Amino acid sequence: MGNSVMTIDEVADYLKMKVVTIYKHAQVGKIPAFKVGSKWRFKRETIDKWIEKQEEKGKQ
Repeated sequence: MGNSVMTIDEVADYLKMKVVTIYKHAQVGKIPAFKVGSKWRFKRETIDKWIEKQEEKGKQ
């Protein structure tokens, strides 16, 4: 099943994006994220659902 909570580095790798881009998107709410203390965290399941929504938007 793997780790269901990912760090910003792991999400950047998963989405093939730069860490700074993921950080900026998380800050403004463009990508679903939450903070644990001062660190951003991302649930893999939520990211996968977000990807599906982005795909649907692209088809419209």
